[in-house]
Amino acid sequence: MKKILNPKPETWPQLLMRPTQTVADIEATVAEIFSEISRKGDVAVAKYTQFFDGVHLDSFQVSEKDFDAAEISEELKEAIQLAKRNIEKFHAAQKTESVQVETIPGVQCWQEKRPIQKVGLYIPGGSAPLFSTILMLVIPAKLAGCNEIVLCTPPNAVGGIHPAILYTAKLCDVTKVFKVGGIQAIAAMTFGTRSVPQVYKIFGPGNQFVTVAKQLATKYGVAIDMPAGPSELLVFADDSANAAFVASDLLSQAEHGTDSQVVLVTTSKDMMDAVAVEIEQQIKELPRRAIAQKAIENSKLILIGNNETALQLINEYAPEHFIVVSKNEDYFVENIQNAGSVFIGNYTPESAGDYASGTNHTLPTNGYSKQYSGVNLDSFTKSITFQKISEKGIQQLGPAIEQMAEAEGLQAHKNAVTLRRNYGK
Repeated sequence: MKKILNPKPETWPQLLMRPTQTVADIEATVAEIFSEISRKGDVAVAKYTQFFDGVHLDSFQVSEKDFDAAEISEELKEAIQLAKRNIEKFHAAQKTESVQVETIPGVQCWQEKRPIQKVGLYIPGGSAPLFSTILMLVIPAKLAGCNEIVLCTPPNAVGGIHPAILYTAKLCDVTKVFKVGGIQAIAAMTFGTRSVPQVYKIFGPGNQFVTVAKQLATKYGVAIDMPAGPSELLVFADDSANAAFVASDLLSQAEHGTDSQVVLVTTSKDMMDAVAVEIEQQIKELPRRAIAQKAIENSKLILIGNNETALQLINEYAPEHFIVVSKNEDYFVENIQNAGSVFIGNYTPESAGDYASGTNHTLPTNGYSKQYSGVNLDSFTKSITFQKISEKGIQQLGPAIEQMAEAEGLQAHKNAVTLRRNYGK
């Protein structure tokens, strides 16, 4: 990892750039695949599944036989079930009651939430089958009351799905699972094909191509959760941190993919040096060492003079995951503005949020935490406002409406009120 000492604020934009291609670099490829799938449906999906995943499939939908054949260890089953309970508990607590208010006598206004009826969930399954993402997406979708849940995940080299993905999907009572990945999965859920249903909103993380595909889907009337691309982590650590813990957290995100990025921000030169040594030692033992090493080459160790400047830099970076280990942790917790999810203290690894603590791991990346939230229960609902005005209420509210409508030159708007106010007189 590159060590950077006290960078000046004017260098921060360049320093904090993510190691990702620009949308322009890959948008043409995504647009071409979208166009073909919109015209040819399953035929095009099969073509690109063969091209990208190296497997020909006669049928995309996972069968009941496939579900029944999925076998994982009892220990893993118990771990998944524990995570499921915690995630359900945290997301169920996010339910809110309807908001009701009488703005003036006779004018009742209220807001209620309704589930998004059709949602599509993308589950990465390339070099790492992210069955945990099923928990993160299906559980709030079910709690919200979504009627139709469509799950797409890439097939492996022999046209199968990792058994942990199938076990978790069945545990969460998802029946529409399709062996489709990448751009073609997002396009299929956007347009609908003979096999894959069209949805109203698409959720789930993915690589840069999936991210651009989700953004393109919005041009065709399909909403998305957020632009969630390659994973990233920023750790702030002062001398109160355990360097071995910090290095393990940085490597945990680096092993996601070669385009992942991890950053250490510290006010301690000793901590910076100790973390660098730990990374070199720990990375040697990782099965995904080659991937992690490539990501580490895109990552940085940054020394900053004080907590205030460090926090300014962190808010500018707007990390997906933010770990803070500091003698003054309250300062960072209370003043962080831009982060997808925050992990506090030496004994709170980012892995906890990835799997089983209860929070959601589908989070905004690439600086989007400045304006996006991570997935939560409300992500799967819409808020609808209602109002009911009595005869007395329209008499009180009406004059203001008439004045405003007339000032905007919208006579029919005014008439709709005046007719009611004068009715029966």
